[in-house]
Amino acid sequence: MKKLNSVRNGLPVINDHAAGIDIGSRFHVVAVPADLAEQPVRTFRAFTADLECMAQWLADVGVTTVAMESTGVYWIPVYEILESHGLHVVLANARDARAVPGRKTDVNDAQWIQRLHACGLLRASFHPDREIAALRSYLRLRERHLDYSAAHIQHMQKALTHMNIQLHHVEADITGATGMRIIRAIVAGERSEAALAAMRDTRCKSSIETIQSALVGNYQAEHVFALTQALAMYDAYQAQLELCDQQIAHSLLRLSQQNVPPSEPLPKPRHRTRQPNALNFEVRTMLYQLVGVDLTQIHGVGPYLALRLVAECGTDLSRWPTAHHFTSWLTLAPGCRISGGKVLSAHTRKTKNRVTAHLRLAAVTVGRTNTALGAFYRRLSARIGKAKAVTATARKIAILFYNAMRFGMDYRDPGADHYEQKYRERVVKGLHRRAAEFGFTLQAVEGVS
Repeated sequence: MKKLNSVRNGLPVINDHAAGIDIGSRFHVVAVPADLAEQPVRTFRAFTADLECMAQWLADVGVTTVAMESTGVYWIPVYEILESHGLHVVLANARDARAVPGRKTDVNDAQWIQRLHACGLLRASFHPDREIAALRSYLRLRERHLDYSAAHIQHMQKALTHMNIQLHHVEADITGATGMRIIRAIVAGERSEAALAAMRDTRCKSSIETIQSALVGNYQAEHVFALTQALAMYDAYQAQLELCDQQIAHSLLRLSQQNVPPSEPLPKPRHRTRQPNALNFEVRTMLYQLVGVDLTQIHGVGPYLALRLVAECGTDLSRWPTAHHFTSWLTLAPGCRISGGKVLSAHTRKTKNRVTAHLRLAAVTVGRTNTALGAFYRRLSARIGKAKAVTATARKIAILFYNAMRFGMDYRDPGADHYEQKYRERVVKGLHRRAAEFGFTLQAVEGVS
């Protein structure tokens, strides 16, 4: 075998045994260094047997690391098969691998990716471990079922409206205890307003008389049929949600078995109200056994959001050296586009990161609370606007989550008054500094706060 060149095309080679793959839906183009094989570029079909041949060929020619772009979902089987053969796989963002100058072909793309990877110019995207990836898949599937289920709730509401049954005016949630009893009775053939109103749950705020007036409807066969169909689809997705919850619980149990159980008991929950569409098992307990800290003590982070964060980021946050790296990955850190010594833009990047979207929603929620984070949000919102305040508050929540997962930090809210006092101290300190620059000294006035 020929001796590998340390420099190719004027660029130093860092990964001598690097390969590049251009991912496609029907076939994949693989490029290896010309020193390793007589045919440095080969094409493999997307069938599993061909992917196994690809992995075996890469191992035979001496390739140790492979780079590819995250193209749709077609990269997932390639990634898993190559990783199972002991190859180090780098999943690069397509934005980092700029198109090669000149005519664009699959061969040129594969060679360009190989060259960038050989020179160490590609950054690996985050990809969780196998168990965390499975947990993430189950949770994402559950969210899709929730979306589909919500669509059929709208279909039920539409059918009730066509029959002029004003159930949504007397029941805040038609899928609650009272609403589902009434809907199932209508589908079963019950038409008496008094009998339907008698199914009212004791927790319902509307009286039986009001509910009875709202249930006087115009029952047409086609509308009842539409309601029956929507209810059947809603129940089907509810059954699938139960199965997803079982798989999520099993995944958390398998992950927690690898860790030492925490010595301290689980702290009391801050809120005892059950969240809508919550999982059918005790999420806080299983997460506490997994990570060793109660993430729900962070304001804005409920059991479901904590589970989403763990499923998307994993349990080992040492992959991000600092909290700044973590918030930058979440695109919650300010941008820094500089040219000629001038800052062109400091806006955060646009992203489709699911964690970021959840953190932004948590920031909006925590902004209404009487907490330090809430006070921070309100003061920042009054000064620079709500959009930037949401981003800044979401970043603070992300940092608290990082410190809890990485260093086991127990969050204790100092309160809104504490934040206001710290803000006042910073303002006073700034005034003293400005006065000193002009040769003045500020003195406190007694009786003035």
